[in-house]
Amino acid sequence: TLLNGISRLSGIATLTARYVQAAQPAKVLDTRKTTPGWRALEKQAVAAGGGVNHRMGLHDMVLVKDNHLAIGGVDLAAAVQRARTELPGVPVEVEADDLDGVRRALDAGADRVLLDNMDEASMREAVALCAGRAVTEASGGMDLDGVARAAACGVDYVSVGALTHSAPALDLALDLD
Repeated sequence: TLLNGISRLSGIATLTARYVQAAQPAKVLDTRKTTPGWRALEKQAVAAGGGVNHRMGLHDMVLVKDNHLAIGGVDLAAAVQRARTELPGVPVEVEADDLDGVRRALDAGADRVLLDNMDEASMREAVALCAGRAVTEASGGMDLDGVARAAACGVDYVSVGALTHSAPALDLALDLD
């Protein structure tokens, strides 16, 4: 059982190292898409591979998505202001899937703008809009080529769920004499 765990965690670290290399100079973030009960271990494996741990839980960064706004019946600026009031010092990230969404996130005062499933031209323009105003994070089905393309657009971070939910186990063996 221990060997299986070490194989899994080593696979995560190895895959992360590949993504980190492909994403230079952007930093590679993990996500909360982890195996139940294994989050701390899998995130440590990401760190061992050179990745950056991101959002250990729902408590360490507010993420505002369009679904949240629809369910809450509140506009984006009000949601960001409420987060700042109720959770002082906690960074606020706003998801945007187009340039209009990026502008709204910036106008609302987001600390970070999550560029979700954007094409390269839009990502480049979003990075220019955010320069000096907010940190940028690209996301959405990122593979090795995708992180390289996003990094070339100038994003600060690329989030990759595959680091933990799709990493192949490293083939390890233990022989005793």
